Amino acid sequence: MNTLYYKYAVEVERFGSITQAADTLYMAQPNLSKAIKELEDSLGISIFKRTSKGVIPTQKGAEFLVYAKNILAQIEKMEALNQQDDTQKQYLNISLPYGSYLKDGFIQFIKDLEHSKEIEICMKEAGSIEAINNILYDKFDLGVIRYQTVYETYFLNYLKEKELNYDLIWEFDCMAIMSENHKIAHEKVLLKHKLADCLEILPGDTAIPYISAGETPLPDSNHIHKTIYVGDQYTRLTLLSSLPNSYMWSSPLQEELLRTWGVIQRKCADSDIRYKDVLIYPKEYSLTTLDRKLIDKLYMAKNQVAFYHFT
Repeated sequence: MNTLYYKYAVEVERFGSITQAADTLYMAQPNLSKAIKELEDSLGISIFKRTSKGVIPTQKGAEFLVYAKNILAQIEKMEALNQQDDTQKQYLNISLPYGSYLKDGFIQFIKDLEHSKEIEICMKEAGSIEAINNILYDKFDLGVIRYQTVYETYFLNYLKEKELNYDLIWEFDCMAIMSENHKIAHEKVLLKHKLADCLEILPGDTAIPYISAGETPLPDSNHIHKTIYVGDQYTRLTLLSSLPNSYMWSSPLQEELLRTWGVIQRKCADSDIRYKDVLIYPKEYSLTTLDRKLIDKLYMAKNQVAFYHFT
């Protein structure tokens, strides 16, 4: 279970208000409410109840919060043991998926660094295989890989073979991203077959462990499949906004980004395209305090888009 949610619950208890806690956590109030609901559902209890004076813990919630605070305190102690010898240097290398919402978490992490101390941070956008290789061969400590759930067995076996730990960040249904002027952009219900003859834009790295290009599923032979492979998000969004017949599958994008590029995101009613974003790191590696701060920011970035109502 994501211990960041424990922190959310503790902050809500501290303020007795979801709105005030959300302000402190730099997140939208509806997103925090839904995160607390998600935590309650996973625990099978109600943590808080509403009163005329705000929200207060239920009896079971109060018991949980005691445990949650103890767990958070223990994590802080463990992190204190893991401080790098050079406490003046903030050092970290991580690979993130192309054009991901996770970049927002990385940016917030950079803003919150101690800028009076030395900083050496490297973030590289990479496909899943490249992110794994960055850890294996290029001295990266962390990576986030993205894979389609139908290929999960291949990826998890590969991670085990390479002795890498993995923790789920988010499992999501892909959104269809397209120009506001796309011919089907504003259809009441978007169906997958309506995109079959459109130009599909794909990230540059779509490799799957143990599967060669010749073994991947073939597109529907009833349609002329048209694809462009582009690793750079700027170029992908430029193509989408410039070519009204193009589209791409993506994790949910931030509303500000969509407005800037004049594109929209739609949920496909009959789509079975589901992905996972997974944090990876070497089995023998102990996460540093700086690593954990970044991971918290990545989860917070996920929460900013995870609870948006998509049409």
